[in-house]
Amino acid sequence: MRLLHADGQTVHVAYCTNVHPGEDLDTIIGQLDRFALPVRHHLGADLLGLGLWLSAPVARGLADDPRQTDRLRAALDERGLEVVTLNGFPYRGFQDEVVKHRVYHPDWTEPARLAYTTDLTEVLARLLPDDAARGSISTLPLGWRHPWFGDRQVLAAEQLDRLADHLHALRDRTGREIRVGLEPEPGCVIETTTELVDRMVGWDEDVLGVCLDLCHLAVGFEDAAVAVPRLSAAGRRVVKAQVSAALHVEHPGDDATRQSLAAFDEDRFLHQTRAPGAGEHAPLRARDDLGDALGGARPLDPCPGGTERPWRVHFHVPLDHAPEPPLAATTGDLRHSLEVLVGGDAALTDHLEVETYTWTVVPEGVRPTDDAALAASIAGELAWLRDTLIDLGLKESA
Repeated sequence: MRLLHADGQTVHVAYCTNVHPGEDLDTIIGQLDRFALPVRHHLGADLLGLGLWLSAPVARGLADDPRQTDRLRAALDERGLEVVTLNGFPYRGFQDEVVKHRVYHPDWTEPARLAYTTDLTEVLARLLPDDAARGSISTLPLGWRHPWFGDRQVLAAEQLDRLADHLHALRDRTGREIRVGLEPEPGCVIETTTELVDRMVGWDEDVLGVCLDLCHLAVGFEDAAVAVPRLSAAGRRVVKAQVSAALHVEHPGDDATRQSLAAFDEDRFLHQTRAPGAGEHAPLRARDDLGDALGGARPLDPCPGGTERPWRVHFHVPLDHAPEPPLAATTGDLRHSLEVLVGGDAALTDHLEVETYTWTVVPEGVRPTDDAALAASIAGELAWLRDTLIDLGLKESA
């Protein structure tokens, strides 16, 4: 979908296909008919955006054979689909039985990460619609936080410098502008927007920016009204925003609440958990996974200093399906973040991507039972976002 901001910018809205497990081109094209086309029909839209996820082997195959990329482009065009953004965070196997920490490998110290990302840039340059102003790719925020020594930071910086050189050369060669955004995530080397600004000093501001995942922002108890100006002041563009909500736990010490929360502790994905510290300026208290917070070797104290404090959990909650009380979602924070990004006089990003990859692991009763139900669920989220953006003053594109 495309919406028009009052400043004249076209804002592209997509859903991320990392919710689907396919890792070969024929399967990916087949998923356009199984999921993307039904989603577009549910919405009654002439055009639907996809935040395409391509595993490393697929990206390499497409980059090596532009004819196959053109085949994919034709399949998209035939179905009224467009791609202006790619998710370059998961390398491969994102819907495997167990993902957890594997999603952070290879990290930005490893040549494989640079090769994967440059492959994606080549593919996106051929997939971009002719009238798209630019393309965007999200990537991991350097790597998981440990081990991460000074030499690893140097290696990562060198590789990102090479990526920036490649992006400039690609623009000169093809005329297509593509920006890559590092995506701050709890537990990673770059967990917050403050850390991103500190880590990226001196890096190319023209082509290297930030992918702002609004679930991650909420888990870190960051306010977009503070975070986004901080990024702008440092010269870091929000090249894309992932529209996602986190799990909010107002009373983590309550037995009934903890029983409800246990339904979200599952084996596939990592669900980092954060809570305010005991003092006003104390750092956040952290556990790497929800199970650790609930009852691991070092469970997270719900009442430090005798005062109960809320938890935020990195679990991408469907935008239009708030969990049953006593749990909640950070949907209010999400709407506030969207207002900061696109509700003002200027759109601070023009790529919005719904990224609820957790449909296969949400509690039963919400979890789609077949392809048709999943397509309807994805369409429901996109309808929620469309209506929210219209309420913020954007208009549907003719």
